[in-house]
Amino acid sequence: MNDFVPLNLAVFLLGTFAAAFVTGLAGFAFGMVAAGIWLHVLTPLQATTLIVAYGLLVQGYAVWKLRKSLNFGRLWPFILGSALGIPAGIAVLKWVPAAHLRTLVGALVVLFSLYNLRRPKLPEMKRAGRAADGGIGVLNGVVAGSTGLGGILPTIWSGLRGWPKDEQRAVFQPTAVATFLMTIVALGGVGVIEAQTMRLFLIGLPALLAGAWLGWRLYGRLDEASFRKVVLVLLLASGAVLLVAGR
Repeated sequence: MNDFVPLNLAVFLLGTFAAAFVTGLAGFAFGMVAAGIWLHVLTPLQATTLIVAYGLLVQGYAVWKLRKSLNFGRLWPFILGSALGIPAGIAVLKWVPAAHLRTLVGALVVLFSLYNLRRPKLPEMKRAGRAADGGIGVLNGVVAGSTGLGGILPTIWSGLRGWPKDEQRAVFQPTAVATFLMTIVALGGVGVIEAQTMRLFLIGLPALLAGAWLGWRLYGRLDEASFRKVVLVLLLASGAVLLVAGR
């Protein structure tokens, strides 16, 4: 966005509101929703920088809202596993292009979502222990280090574990925040923040807050079955985006 053309600014604000709303409602997919809209009017560096900044604000707020549901004994295997998996994911990029990995992840997510949308309920892994949770964390770190998509696997796994919706979000959202921060550090940061990007950040804050607030309001009205469907539909959309982006 070389200048603040009203139409471009409106598209930016729409993308900000939509991404914050989806994240407030379901707890994930901020980057995918935002990038799908922002990249029509922003440079890739601007979009990446704002996804980092806004994503951390929205996810951080979510962690605060869910603080009563946080269970650090349940959470630490995911975060530790992710920390161990990130270097492996970065190393994978030396042999496999990131686009191919996104396509693979996208295909698996689409198949998982379509299969489970046709079922009355998700299969449950209630007896899986911390070792299995840590294993998912490692895989999450590998995916994050190689594609930047940390958070998808813990989101799916939390549903399979059969936890209530608040407890699911109290696992996959803090894991996503920690994974994202560790990935940024491992990759050496997101680059120099431009002055115009800072201006956009400030301009977009009201839209971000409004979207997140509305998403949280609607989330409070969802029962367990409705939350499951929302998550699966968003996972399906996210997987489809990855398949298109990987071509």
